[in-house]
Amino acid sequence: MGNPVSMSHDQVRSAERSEAGAGPGAGAGASAAGGAETPFLELLARGASADAYEQPVLLARAEGRSAEWIAALERAKPLALRVRSELEGRRRREAELSALFETAHDLAGLRDLDAVLRAIVQRARSLLGTDVAYLSLNDPVRGDTYMRVTEGSVAARFQQLRLGMGEGLGGLVAQTARPYVTDDYFKDDRFQHTVAIDAGVRDEGLVAILGVPLMLGHHVIGVLFAADRRARVFDREQIALLGSFAALAAAAIDTANLLTETRSALAGLERANEIIRDRSGVIERASDVHDRLAELVLRGGGVHDVAAAVSEVLDGTVEFTEALAAPARALEASRADGHAVRHEDDWIAAVAAGGELLGALVLRGHPGLDPVDQRTLERAAMVTSLLLLARRSAAEAEQRVRGELLDDLLDARDRDPRLLRERAARLRADLDATHVVLAARLDGPAADADQEADARRRLWSAASHLAATRHGLAAARDGGTVLLLPLEPGDSATELARRTAHHLGTAVHEAVTVGASAPVEDLAVHPDAIAAAYAEGRRCLDALRLLGRTGDGAAAEDFGFLGLLLAGDRDIAGFVDRTIGPVVAYDDRRGTDLVRTLDAYFGCGMSPARTKDELHVHVNTVAQRLERVGRLLGDDWQSPARALEIQLALRLHRLSVLGQD
Repeated sequence: MGNPVSMSHDQVRSAERSEAGAGPGAGAGASAAGGAETPFLELLARGASADAYEQPVLLARAEGRSAEWIAALERAKPLALRVRSELEGRRRREAELSALFETAHDLAGLRDLDAVLRAIVQRARSLLGTDVAYLSLNDPVRGDTYMRVTEGSVAARFQQLRLGMGEGLGGLVAQTARPYVTDDYFKDDRFQHTVAIDAGVRDEGLVAILGVPLMLGHHVIGVLFAADRRARVFDREQIALLGSFAALAAAAIDTANLLTETRSALAGLERANEIIRDRSGVIERASDVHDRLAELVLRGGGVHDVAAAVSEVLDGTVEFTEALAAPARALEASRADGHAVRHEDDWIAAVAAGGELLGALVLRGHPGLDPVDQRTLERAAMVTSLLLLARRSAAEAEQRVRGELLDDLLDARDRDPRLLRERAARLRADLDATHVVLAARLDGPAADADQEADARRRLWSAASHLAATRHGLAAARDGGTVLLLPLEPGDSATELARRTAHHLGTAVHEAVTVGASAPVEDLAVHPDAIAAAYAEGRRCLDALRLLGRTGDGAAAEDFGFLGLLLAGDRDIAGFVDRTIGPVVAYDDRRGTDLVRTLDAYFGCGMSPARTKDELHVHVNTVAQRLERVGRLLGDDWQSPARALEIQLALRLHRLSVLGQD
């Protein structure tokens, strides 16, 4: 009789009849056999498990079927199981071939070696039905082998194993270039056990392990494993299947290596071409930057023009920074060595002259710098130092000229107004505008005379720079600095003093106190007004220091009669003029009697009705006069603080008039 697995349906039925034998009752047995096939065909159709094939016999016995029927079922059952086994084998081989085809397809479109190897290990584990699958590769540099890909592993120590050559089951596979399988790893003494490998296998809980070699020609480059956490016997078909996957894995590795070598060779050629192009470009850039820097020097360009030109040439961002803002160690190294130095992702080139650090040129975010480009940055730093020295010389000359003009305005009061205006115009200052005179002084502690002198020079330099930017004048005077600054529309002397104190203090990194005069006009025509305003500003400065408001700024108008108490020379006339001067001047021009009306108004307790009796005028006349006073002194003249100052000024004015009489 032929192999039942490969029989057709009719052949199976014929075989059943033959097994039943000839003779009496043979027809009945054949009939029973034909009917007995039906339940098994149904089981085959729905792909039932092998255990389900016991059910038809058990059910027939339970139902009390005839002996012939039960015997027919017993004969049909092994045939059905053989057919099921054949179908399962075909399905398994179909799945294996499909997986191998998909893996070969992945290999053909290889983009990521790790992804291909992971797919191989995943499919091997799935088709062999193992708990774990993994792949190790040999490391020729270190002379051992290491885990490359794992699937189903849960133990970190196992995933990080490195095995010496000849150690463990993998070492045996690598040595013999043949597959090896163990049903129980820890009981198998065919290979060399080590503490590290056994600990990793124990952590993973593996028992049965199958390993097949990854071959490139005659060389073993690694091992592909399938393993279970229980005892298991791997059959020849499973070993052959894992070997097929190992061959695909080896081919993938070989292909990836060839691609890497090809890409490396192409990259080398491309790099050589880039070097040739870069060298040519560097020479052109060096010539270009030389021409640009020369042009900048000739036309009087500034530091930021140099930075912009070098930024364009070096294709990066180049900035000029003050010495204090640059990294100290890198800046000092660049100054000492005379070359640009790298600091993190930047390049620092010191801008120095005669041993003095003036700042630095910083190339931002450019960690790699060609030597020629580095020399370009260094050359730009040298040009920057020359420009800074030239600018410093020009600035110092202009500062001296501004200081000399302000000194003349303060001291030489008989100068020709026309000449004063012309000198101021050359410095972009307008003496016909409204100005404020500010007295500034350092209030920080000085360790010695040299440091104090240096601090004063820095204050004068900062004040001169501020005056130049504000179209004013500045000079060193009386141990401090005096500034003459124009008053902007809507601004006040107090706000200007405070801003100046803050600006100068920030510039010199010390507290600077600033006292300001009241606004003054027509300085060219009345230069003596500047000296008076400077005296007023100094009194205000002294008042601030007496009040402990060092580092602050204020104007004379902020103190009122308190300025009389705090000032050293008691400027009574100045206080009276600031407080009720407009009213006195109005009376002098118009012949009115507003000062007397104010005196009577305050003497009568600020009552218009009592004031009209005191002056013997109509109450409307009093109201009209007080309205005029309000327009001259401001709407808040009757506020408690202003009223107190006005009454004091009235009394001082009356005393001064009596003294004159």
